[in-house]
Amino acid sequence: AAIPTSPISQAIISGDHLYVSGYLPLAPYTGAIVGPGDVVAQTHAVLSNIQEVVEYAGTSLNKVVKVTLYLKNISDYETVNAAYASFFGTHRPARTAIAAADIPLGVLVEIDAIV
Repeated sequence: AAIPTSPISQAIISGDHLYVSGYLPLAPYTGAIVGPGDVVAQTHAVLSNIQEVVEYAGTSLNKVVKVTLYLKNISDYETVNAAYASFFGTHRPARTAIAAADIPLGVLVEIDAIV
């Protein structure tokens, strides 16, 4: 997963839960923005980063209980929904979607999760 450049943890275990920090669509190792202007590519990149962190912690996306989506353009909601569904399949975590006009680095999506 992409390593945050901010003074934050990729995720923290507290009690029985794993709290995954908000992820941007950054390529692991390089930190380059994945898919500039492409909300589907960015959603896949963010969820891939989250999946890597979740699995490294010894769990899986099927155990995610809550997700928050931050979308630069709320009009991308249905498009992001389809990309999101491809990662979670039939698993349906609780979810909030928020329009966020100024996501860091000018990306289109940021996602955090609780496992």
